[in-house]
Amino acid sequence: MGSTEDLNQLKIQGRAGLIPLSSITKVREQGIAAELDRSGQRRSIQVTSDITTGTLAEAVERVQALADQALGEDVDAVFAGEAESLQETSNEVLLTYGFALVIVFLVLVAQFESLISPLVIMITVPFALAAALIALIIGSVSLNIYSQIGLVMLIGIMAKNGVLITEFADQLRSEGRSNLDAIREAAKLRLRPIAMTLISTVLGALPLVLASGAGAEARRSIGWVIFGGLGMAGLFTLLLTPAVYLLLSRYFRRDSNKAEAETQAAA
Repeated sequence: MGSTEDLNQLKIQGRAGLIPLSSITKVREQGIAAELDRSGQRRSIQVTSDITTGTLAEAVERVQALADQALGEDVDAVFAGEAESLQETSNEVLLTYGFALVIVFLVLVAQFESLISPLVIMITVPFALAAALIALIIGSVSLNIYSQIGLVMLIGIMAKNGVLITEFADQLRSEGRSNLDAIREAAKLRLRPIAMTLISTVLGALPLVLASGAGAEARRSIGWVIFGGLGMAGLFTLLLTPAVYLLLSRYFRRDSNKAEAETQAAA
C-alpha cells in the first residue's frame, strides 16, 4: 500500500499533457471504521456491555436515560439482543393480561349466567396485582418477564378464590337467605379451603424466594409474586369480595326456583 506522496505523484491527462494529481486535488488523512454497520438501512454503531449489578430492565432504563441526554435529535438508540427481546416480551405480556382477564370474565359469565357475579370476582383482581407489585418492591425485584408470568397465574388463583365465595353465597340466597346472612355464611364456610390453598401455594413459593446460584433471579421474580403477592391478595379475597358482593347484591338475579317458590307462597 502506497503513501500519500505516491498518490499525489499520480499523473492524469490534462489539456497540456500529463499533470500530477496534487495540482488539482488535496489529500487529507482521516481515521474511519474498517467497516460500517447498518440497522434498518441506517448507519449504526454497536455498543455492548455486561451487567455486573442489577437487572437487565434496570440497565435498559439507565442506558435509555443516558441516550436521551447525550444523543442528538438525529440519532436514536435502538436496543438489540436480550434488551430487544425484553421490550418485545413486555408488550406481548400486556396483551396477554388483557386476554387473560377477558377469558376469565367470559368463563365466569357462562358459569353464573349473570354479569354481576363475575364483576364482583373481577373487581378483586386489580387489588391482587397491586399486592404483587408491592411484594416485588419489598423483595427489590424488577418487573420482568418471569414476574409477569407469575402475575398471570395470580389472576387465575384470585378468580378461583372469588368463585368459591360468590357461588356458595348465590346458592344460599336462592334458598331464601338474606344478602348479609348468605355472604357471611359463605365467607365463613369457604375460609378453610381458601386458606389451605393460600398457605400451600405461599409455602411452595418460599424456596423460590430463597433461591441462589445460576438462574436465581428468574426464580426469585416468580417466587416474590406468589409468596408476597398471593399472601397479601388473600386478604382482599376474604375481606373485599364479601363487601363488594353485599354492595352489589341488590342487582343479583335470584334463582328461578326461588322466584317460583315466592310466587306460590304469595298465592
